[in-house]
Parts: sequence; structure tokens; C-alpha cells
Amino acid sequence: MGDLNRRTVLLGAGALGAAGALGLVSPAHAWTWSAQASVAGAGRGVDPRRVWDPEADALVADLFARGQVERVNALLADWTTNGQALPAGLPRDLRAFLDRARVLPAWTDEAALAQAFSFYERRGLYLGLLYGLGSGMMSCAIPREARAVYYSAGGADLKDRIAKTAKLGYDLGAPDAFGPSGQMIVTALKTRLTHAAVRHLLPRSGHWKSGATEHLPISQADILVTWHSLATFSRNKLTAWQVPVTSADEDAFLHLWQVTAHVLGVDDEYIPGTWDSASRQSRQILDPVLAPTSEGVKLAHGLLDLAGAQGGMSRPMLHSFIRYCLGDRITDWLEIPREPGPDQAVAQGWPHFLTFRESLVGAPVPGSVFWAQDEFLRLAVLFFLGDGQRINITMPTGNNPNYR
Repeated sequence: MGDLNRRTVLLGAGALGAAGALGLVSPAHAWTWSAQASVAGAGRGVDPRRVWDPEADALVADLFARGQVERVNALLADWTTNGQALPAGLPRDLRAFLDRARVLPAWTDEAALAQAFSFYERRGLYLGLLYGLGSGMMSCAIPREARAVYYSAGGADLKDRIAKTAKLGYDLGAPDAFGPSGQMIVTALKTRLTHAAVRHLLPRSGHWKSGATEHLPISQADILVTWHSLATFSRNKLTAWQVPVTSADEDAFLHLWQVTAHVLGVDDEYIPGTWDSASRQSRQILDPVLAPTSEGVKLAHGLLDLAGAQGGMSRPMLHSFIRYCLGDRITDWLEIPREPGPDQAVAQGWPHFLTFRESLVGAPVPGSVFWAQDEFLRLAVLFFLGDGQRINITMPTGNNPNYR
């Protein structure tokens, strides 16, 4: 689709008009989650599969039309912390957009965000493993996400793509994540621009179009699916592992992810207001879409190669921990082999490790002690993924050259 037609769809048709290109949603899969269960408490009730990011999409389409994407990427490279002024020389429309988008919503609870970091101090090890070996591998069994990654620029350099994803996870759990010294607002907004660039470029890929079931990639529903594969999955897994988590910690963890969704451009009417409403939404939009694809299998094994190169776990132990996190169905879809000995060792040993670790958490040991230990591991992973360089999220300028 040409730039003019695409821009017409985004600006003229907006969130509702794009539904015409998708066709009617099957009643069996109709959107029924109520906006009353969101942080907004109300909304239009439009299916998020019909909603993208019209403002960012139109802006980025204009940057491409004006030939300014590479220049903007270079200017934004040194914009790293939330309280930092925007770089000089940015196009005025981009500057205005970023100035608006960097403002946190009125419902932000600073005390809850501070509590969330305290939670990360004590349980960051679990969350890091769940994000990387649980959610990261689950993403390969989400067909729309797997195809979008595989055929976009990220599929051409998986290590770089994972590095940028890991940066978002790291910045989310860092001190003052959304405060002046943190980096999460910057990281989320650069990710939002990247999503818009992928929406601009990926429909030009014949390989993506031949397998895609959607007209444009990365709808608000797709972002919510990823949100649940991280936030809701991790919360549910901690519960299943019987990790004692206070209601204050649970609420703070949810709030951290609520603010993240908002800054990533998700409309407030789709952001769950409670964990109960998050679970209901997840059952409607995440659980039914999980499925195997050839692209997902290839991505999964690429991720395993990267994880194995870090040297933290043997390949069989990686296979076993992923199976322990995700279960047999998803792990078999991704063609991850069963490892009878390690599978049994992980299933029996991990609960004992949790008991030991939690006995330390319950002891009079400052959370900063656990944070310091886990921080070393996180930074080592980022150092490896970034080849020792600072990780910078940039808008792509093309699709996977191997799969145009």
C-alpha cells in the first residue's frame, strides 16, 4: 500500500475505519471485555484488533516521506533519561508528539511505582527468568508476533532485536524507572516509534503478507497480548510457584505495567484496572491465539542459540527450564526437545531453590543485597547482547532483507 493511501486510512478512517480492511470479527472471537474493567473505567468498546496508533503512525509515515528517519534516529541516540531535554534539531511535529507522550497519566501513583522497585529488589531474579525464558519463548508461539519479528528488520539481526527487548525489561525494573533519572519513558517512546515504523514497512513484505491474517501489524490487541505474556503470565507463575507476594507488591507490579502500557500508546480503556480483570482479558486475547508457526520455531531456536552462547545454562537445562515454565504444549510446538534427566531435575530442584531463596528474602537481609546480585547478572546479559555497546532503540528503515 502506498504512503498516501496508508496515511488516508490512518488519519481519515482512524481506529474505526480500519475495521473495514479487516472484515467483520467472527462472533466466536468478538471483543467482549468491558472498558469498565479498565483504568479508565469507561470507553467506546471498540475491538482493539481494529485500533493501532493513528497519531504515531501518521507522524512516522511523514518522517519516511520526508527522508528524516535516519537523521531522527541519530538525534535521538543520546536521549536516554526521562528527565533529559529533547535533542535540538528534531522535526517540530516529532518534538510536539514526544513532549505530549512523555507526560505520565494523571492516574499514576508514585508510591506504587516506588513499591514496585522494592518488589523487583526482592523478586527480580524470578521476574528476569520469567521474562526471558518464559515470556520470551512464549512470544514465538504467538503467530502475529512471531511473523512480525521474523519478516521485519528484527528478524535479520535477532541478537540486536533481543537486546532492545531486554533493555525495555531492564529499564522497567530499574530504580526510578519512570522518574527523571530513569529511562523507561524514553525506552517506551522509542519502542512506540519503532512499532509505527514496522507498521509502515511490513505491509510491503510479500513474505509477511502471504501469511498474515491482519491488514496492519501490531494493533493495540497485539500489544496487549504481549503485555499479558509478560505481566499476567509472570504474576500467575509466581502464584503457581507459591512465592509469597503481598497484596501491596501485587498491586504495585500491576501498576508498573499499567503505566508501561499507557506510555507504549495503549488506550486507557484497554488497560486492565485489576489483576482479576487482567486475567479475564488474558483468557480472551492471549490464550486463544497461541499456536505453532514455522517462523516461531525458527525464532525459538535462534533465541536458544543466543541464550546458550551466554554460558549460564547448558542447552539441555535451558530446554528443561523452558518446559517447566511453559508446559509441554507450547514447548512441543516450538520443537524444543524433551530432556528426561534435566526435566526431572528442574521439576524437583526448582521448588527447593525457591524455598531456599525465600528463606533468605524472609530473613533480615536488605533488598539491596539481592538487587546487587541480580543486577550483576542483568548487566552481564545486556553487555553480551549489546556487544559491549550502549543499546539504543531505533526505527528500522527496511524489512528483513532475506525475506522481502
